Amino acid sequence: MGQWGRGVFGGVQRVLRRYPVTRGMVTYSLLWPASNIFQQTLDPNRERYDPLQCLRFLVTGTFITAPTVYVWVKIASKLVKGNSFKHALLKALYDISLFAPVGQSQFYFSITALEGRPLRDCLNEVKQKLIPSWKVAACFWPIVQTLNFAYVKERNRVMVVSVGSFVWTMFLSYMHHTDGQSLPTFLRPNKKYTEP
Repeated sequence: MGQWGRGVFGGVQRVLRRYPVTRGMVTYSLLWPASNIFQQTLDPNRERYDPLQCLRFLVTGTFITAPTVYVWVKIASKLVKGNSFKHALLKALYDISLFAPVGQSQFYFSITALEGRPLRDCLNEVKQKLIPSWKVAACFWPIVQTLNFAYVKERNRVMVVSVGSFVWTMFLSYMHHTDGQSLPTFLRPNKKYTEP
């Protein structure tokens, strides 16, 4: 690596240290589009890739979700002080009960808005998909977050969440791009939320 490369690499390292939120943003900028591409690959009804869909996931993950997760990790660490397994379980409980509804709502709302759809569609997407997604989140995220809060240093927790988010985002992409009535029965939205 030449002098120019060392200078760029050193500058990136300084930014990542000075502004810790950027670690998560960099991670999400890679993992969220990759998870969407992976989900597109697994979709048996898809004939070709949609690069704009991938771009929407990059924007949402990098500029909306990563900063939100960064703030949440800070809040969770202040709500429950300590790093024992018991403390980690409590943080995971807070995560699934306080953060998950916010995180999932902001995902469905922002990804739908980035598709250029009207406010009514954005709100309906949240109403239809929030509870079914939360049911799955209640099984997945407590395990990830308990291990994260118990064994990972705070400065690296957003990166751990983003790796779990790779798997989770494939699921969210599946949920977003699948019509509610085509979902497995336990994931179908409540009838009262569907539009006529």
